[in-house]
Amino acid sequence: MYSCRNEPQEALLKLAIRVLILCLFVSSPGGAQTQDTLYTDRPLFTSGDAWLAGGFVAASAIAAPLDEWMMKELQVESRQANRFLQKTATAARVWGNPGTLVAGGGLYLMGTATGNRRMQDLGLHSSGAVILANVVTVGMKMVAGRTRPYVDSTDARDFQLLRGLRDGDYRSFPSGHSTAAFAFASVVTAETSHWWPGARWPVGILTYGTAALTGASRIYNHDHWATDVVVGAAVGTITGLKLFRYQHSHPDNRIDNTFLRAGLQSTGGKWNVLLSVAPR
Repeated sequence: MYSCRNEPQEALLKLAIRVLILCLFVSSPGGAQTQDTLYTDRPLFTSGDAWLAGGFVAASAIAAPLDEWMMKELQVESRQANRFLQKTATAARVWGNPGTLVAGGGLYLMGTATGNRRMQDLGLHSSGAVILANVVTVGMKMVAGRTRPYVDSTDARDFQLLRGLRDGDYRSFPSGHSTAAFAFASVVTAETSHWWPGARWPVGILTYGTAALTGASRIYNHDHWATDVVVGAAVGTITGLKLFRYQHSHPDNRIDNTFLRAGLQSTGGKWNVLLSVAPR
């Protein structure tokens, strides 16, 4: 009998391979820059950030009245029984966690092994953004104490201060998977645009589109409300962009000085991992 059991994992693998291929292409020597142009002097916060934050606030305000309606629509039996939607939701969920960290870590290790600075940079910063954004999200979950829809799908406004500390059923706000997916998307898009300006739209459509699917999967799987996804997207996107901007305007930051000078060295047939804590 034919089994679809491994298809979600295969779909995730294909997606990860496509992202890696695209990143490898962007990291090719064709547009190589000198060490002096690796970093750019720009302020950490700009007026554009206020517009971005305002856009997310507006999106949250629009989504809030639709929380219960959207949940009800996606829980319709025919949609829940749809094999394509099931497989897509599973693949998108796994991409959010742990897929983004696996992809970021894989890029960093490949860049370290091959001496490819761009790939190493991309892997380090994307992984860092996912971790940092998730720390912020976990803190918000604990404080907000919002009820997950699978506990009660009739009351999207059920928040209770600090209730999330004691029970995972009350850690709905915001969505951690969405946070991770959008953090990865924001850094990958920003980094590849930094090296190859023409990559902004194709890379952005791929990464942010995948992140949007991850967010939708959390509603489909009855784990989060729409506003959880929107706020998770906001946390991930803003955290990723701020980390990218900080790293590229502070060339002497400790993390880059240590891990972007890492590499592999062969001595007597043995491979050793090198880290540097010396100033650049």
